[in-house]
Amino acid sequence: MSAGPLLSLKNIKVTFGGVRALKGVSFEVNPGEVHCLAGENGCGKSTLIKVITGVYKPQDGAEFFFDGQPIAAMTPTLAQSLGIQVIWQDLALFSEMTVAENIGFQYAVNGKYGLVDKRAIDDAAEKALARLGVSIDLHRPLKELPIAQRQIVAIARALVGEARLVFMDEPTASLTQSETDYLIDIVRNLSASGVAVVFVSHRLAEVLQISDRITVLRDGALVGVFPVEGMTQSRVTELMTGRNFDNAIVATDHDHERVVLSVRGLTRAKEFQDISFDLRRGETLGITGLLGAGRTELALTLFGMHRPQAGEITIEGERVRFGSNRDAIRAGVAYLSEDRLSLGLNLPQSIADNLVMASLDRLLSGGMISPRKKANVVHHWISALGVKIGRSEDAIRTLSGGNQQRVAIAKWLAIGPKILILDAPTVGVDVGARAGIFEIVRKLAAQGMAIILISDEPPEVYFNADRIIHMVEGKIHATYDPRRLSLTELESAVYA
Repeated sequence: MSAGPLLSLKNIKVTFGGVRALKGVSFEVNPGEVHCLAGENGCGKSTLIKVITGVYKPQDGAEFFFDGQPIAAMTPTLAQSLGIQVIWQDLALFSEMTVAENIGFQYAVNGKYGLVDKRAIDDAAEKALARLGVSIDLHRPLKELPIAQRQIVAIARALVGEARLVFMDEPTASLTQSETDYLIDIVRNLSASGVAVVFVSHRLAEVLQISDRITVLRDGALVGVFPVEGMTQSRVTELMTGRNFDNAIVATDHDHERVVLSVRGLTRAKEFQDISFDLRRGETLGITGLLGAGRTELALTLFGMHRPQAGEITIEGERVRFGSNRDAIRAGVAYLSEDRLSLGLNLPQSIADNLVMASLDRLLSGGMISPRKKANVVHHWISALGVKIGRSEDAIRTLSGGNQQRVAIAKWLAIGPKILILDAPTVGVDVGARAGIFEIVRKLAAQGMAIILISDEPPEVYFNADRIIHMVEGKIHATYDPRRLSLTELESAVYA
């Protein structure tokens, strides 16, 4: 084995349709190192990983070394044989199969004479889990496991392939703090055994806690490689974006404002129970909690997509019963879905068509859509929200994630809502674009709009909401004033 880097890449260039995704990037990982690969969405992280695993072929001039030996042409088969594994955020596991079957899947595929060797599968799974120092029922269906244990199953599966380098894509995104701490211990065990781990995560606090070095990419180019010692979250963010973001609490009192939305005892079996709160004019109410807390289910009920089994909703003093989302829209409620690509936008359609799809009735003239009215609405909101576009007739999929999200917000602002529900508005949006979206939220609140901001990231609600509701397993666990507790205290409560 070479005493040098386990993996070394130099001058990696990748171009897609004239767009330079990677611009002469170099990347290096040492044996047993925990390394962070950081950068905004679209900076080239995924492209680089796919080059390393042989999915993408870089342009001529690239140099690739593994364990000191040059690699002329990387392929997925070669990458796997070298021990390079990737655990993507969706884990790519089989929910109906057992723990052992997921871990030792290759033994099922490669069994002698086409037969499945169940003993070999169990033995491989048991050894892989033992190497991680964990114990999980091998014959339990994967679908019965919590997400943290599924992460461990995915790691164990990589070890069955004699992993020497493991990439982890957002491994802690859906974990509690205790589960995250457990996973970090697992990663440390891997590192101690000589396995190199590359973390890709937006939770910078965890990155700084566990990593030895950080490689930062920006716009497809290498910013630099930095030791973790002495590094701060704000410094990493500045390196990723090229800008300095000053986080400050914006919470203010709205007790003197009229109540726009009142919810009392709202309940929907197995989703949320006895939810009560008021939302006032110009107020931003943050709702946070872990995956499964019932946040999105509550939002969908407020938007008329689901019907509550108990409780009541009152808008500006009038009790409402929504039969559909159309009833909610007519009552002045707008909902930005957390799944922008599937539910919020129609990617093949134009920017203009996406922006007006919720307000077509406002564009009618003589029973037909007025091109002049449509053009005016599109121009107004594109300008008001600072959406960067070429032509409004271009397909919306040509825009960046941040600009797509601005169009999705504009779509709902065009109906003139009284209440705007933003469900995870920064999913798939990079750090710089996030700041722009929250600036829009603050401006809308200042104009009197009542806003519900839902996020599983405590800093987002802490720095952008006037009050914070913390949901746990479908119930309101606590309500916080950002001015009266620290971010650390909020995160400790949420991730407890």
